[in-house]
Amino acid sequence: MNAPSPVACARPHRHDVLAAGGGLAGGLMLWALGLYGGPPLLGLPPALTLLALTVMAAAELLRRTAPLAALALALPALALDSCAGTLAATVLMFTDVVYAAVLYGPPAAARRIPVASVLLTVLATAVTAVFWHSPQVVLIGIVIALVTVAPAWTGLIIRDHRDAAQAARLRAEQTALLAEMDRTQAVAGERARMARELHDLVANHLSAIAIHATAAQTLDEPDATRAALGVIRENSVQGLAEMRRLIGLLRDANTTGDGPAATPTLDGLAALVAQARANGAASGLEFVLDDGRGPAGAGTEKPSAPVELAAYRIVQESLTNALKHAAPGEVRVRIAHGAGGALTVTVRSPYADRPGPRAPGSGAGLTGMRERIALLGGEFDAGPEGGPDGSVWLVRAALPATGKGEQR
Repeated sequence: MNAPSPVACARPHRHDVLAAGGGLAGGLMLWALGLYGGPPLLGLPPALTLLALTVMAAAELLRRTAPLAALALALPALALDSCAGTLAATVLMFTDVVYAAVLYGPPAAARRIPVASVLLTVLATAVTAVFWHSPQVVLIGIVIALVTVAPAWTGLIIRDHRDAAQAARLRAEQTALLAEMDRTQAVAGERARMARELHDLVANHLSAIAIHATAAQTLDEPDATRAALGVIRENSVQGLAEMRRLIGLLRDANTTGDGPAATPTLDGLAALVAQARANGAASGLEFVLDDGRGPAGAGTEKPSAPVELAAYRIVQESLTNALKHAAPGEVRVRIAHGAGGALTVTVRSPYADRPGPRAPGSGAGLTGMRERIALLGGEFDAGPEGGPDGSVWLVRAALPATGKGEQR
């Protein structure tokens, strides 16, 4: 058994019930008072106007739930009413049914009914003028237009305003949704950037502290213990200083983060490698910086501040990872200019079992480096690689001269 259609199951709106009841009651009152139109046509009894009134009231009940069906009922009811005597209540309800058919009907009907009403008015006026040569033909055409054209075009105008308001409301909701999505993405991006900066600022110092603290606990040599404690103190002081600087940047709403004190540059790589050399002396690690950029102004474009910061952080994190995981041997940092002013960074460290103390790692450093390079539109690769001197851990990054995304 087929389920009933939604239109068939829909109950008339209470306003439609009131309109239908009021129209029916008003028509019966006019009939009782004898206030109806001229003599019937085609020999029809005047009582048929009551039948037309009842059918029109039924169409009025369907004006909102089934507007086209209501119009289909209203047209023959109006024709019968016009031939049987014409009640004003029936005509008024017909205009409301035409208006509702345009306002609540499907879009195709809303476009066709106003045009059809104009054609019907012109045709009815022309036919009347052919068979009845009288100035009153103009009045008849005006009355037909008031019954058909006026409600149809009024419904079309109101429907257009309603659709425009609904479209504006949808656009406003979409704009608010996009703004919320942008805000969420901006907050997530800022949190990720802060996490990378915090990791890069303290990971190097904390790793050196952890390694030398382990060495101080395991080695029973006063000189080695004093040296380890000295390294621990130095890295603790430097780590606290960088933490204060970062907290100051976060607290100061007027700080843009572009100042030279807050943004390391590639000129500080030598000091960074020297610090790693001091931290890794007890682990048998030797750190070498191979700076192939050449002198400033030698025909190469200076990288932008975000690119310099990313290269510095990559070298810093690579040295930290070497301190934590590399086997004794040489750690070589190579930085040079590539094609088109691009910047290439390569860090090679021995990859083998480490006999001394090893600091734990979480993998956040590699993730942060990969994110930095992706934001700038560069290329990044890290992993073990075989070489003539045995296996090495190779970090390779290629950065454009001007990054497309990240700003400190």
